[in-house]
Amino acid sequence: MKGYLDMELLRFTTAGSVDDGKSTLIGRLLYDSKSIFEDQMEALKAASERMGNDEVNLALLTDGLRAEREQGITIDVAYRYFATPKRKFIIADTPGHIEYTRNMVTGASTADAAIILVDARNGIIEQTKRHSYVASLLRLDHVIVAVNKMDLTDFSEEVFDRIRSEYTGIARKLGLKNVHYIPISALDGDNVVNPSARMPWYGGETLLHLLERLPVKEGIDQLPLRFPVQYVIRPQNDRFHDYRAYAGRLAGGCIRVGDRVTILPSFMKSTVKAIDEGDKSPDEAFAPQSVSIRLNDDVDVSRGDMIVKSDNVPRHDANISLLVCWLNHRPVSVGAKYIIRHTTDEVFGIVKNVYFKVNINTLENILDDKTVRMNDIAHIQIKTSKPLKYDLYAENRITGSLVLINEATFETVGAGMIVEPLEEQTYSI
Repeated sequence: MKGYLDMELLRFTTAGSVDDGKSTLIGRLLYDSKSIFEDQMEALKAASERMGNDEVNLALLTDGLRAEREQGITIDVAYRYFATPKRKFIIADTPGHIEYTRNMVTGASTADAAIILVDARNGIIEQTKRHSYVASLLRLDHVIVAVNKMDLTDFSEEVFDRIRSEYTGIARKLGLKNVHYIPISALDGDNVVNPSARMPWYGGETLLHLLERLPVKEGIDQLPLRFPVQYVIRPQNDRFHDYRAYAGRLAGGCIRVGDRVTILPSFMKSTVKAIDEGDKSPDEAFAPQSVSIRLNDDVDVSRGDMIVKSDNVPRHDANISLLVCWLNHRPVSVGAKYIIRHTTDEVFGIVKNVYFKVNINTLENILDDKTVRMNDIAHIQIKTSKPLKYDLYAENRITGSLVLINEATFETVGAGMIVEPLEEQTYSI
């Protein structure tokens, strides 16, 4: 077994309609993989008894909020952590109800894979399409369609095949490339951690085995160098009067002593003199490390600037095309001014246009109603007070995303993913 700190990490999210069994599935994963401590198990048994359940209710492991337990639905993103001898996992149990689309986007934004639950009795429904659209929007590499409650359909192979066939058409329409299908019963544990003897017709792997072997997305350390400057370090004392360093967290790629770099937005050039990490000075650093960088030249660098390799600079523009998930009860207002936070930079921006909204239940674009309300996803254009240094979201999730903030209340009102302008690529699906 690898040392815990050396183990590979997979982040995945779960999504499904209300009562599809998301929380029960996660509870089953934790229980059958022996990731529940004895005191947790005792508390779980006691909570189940108080609720009048004859058996242990595994859903209570993730439905931690009182309101969730009372309503029987998940209304927030619940994160859980566990490990097997092969891999570490972070689970984001995201809401299924349409009113909490914003929470689902939040939970899925850092995931490598999504488990989309489908109730075997109901088949593909509108929420299934909505969750699949969000998975495609956030560029998740793998989607696992877990057909749950097979015990309530007499473990019918015909039911499973019909759902798989229907979802294949949706996946093709959305451009989902790596889709996996598993028939399960989260309540009884069939094909979750252990193979099911009640579905001999299924020759595939269990859910946990699949999660253990899914390739993790190419690390951000393999992307082009992106170093947003967070803080300029210049001690005001005689001992360090020549010391000047730029602190931040690598958002992509690696940086080495001697690298030729460009500082944006000034486009001044220099070379890396040294890299500092705590009391060490390594020769190189990789994303997502937090380090300080010293340069050979005395160039003007401030918070919000970005240090990149001279042969691979990001886009640099004030006209930004976004797919935005709106998070606030006040609708998007064309012409309204917002604070835009992008990496370590902060600028003002104006919404110039709303191209269309997305009906994520029918997977159609809405052109005649451009009022973007809470939980809506829309393609908009903003103009910023100064150019941003960015990549497309499909290229780098960190430099390709931003948030919009109400300048009066300082509430975060929108989460945006930067995409190609509409003239270059349409998003009609």
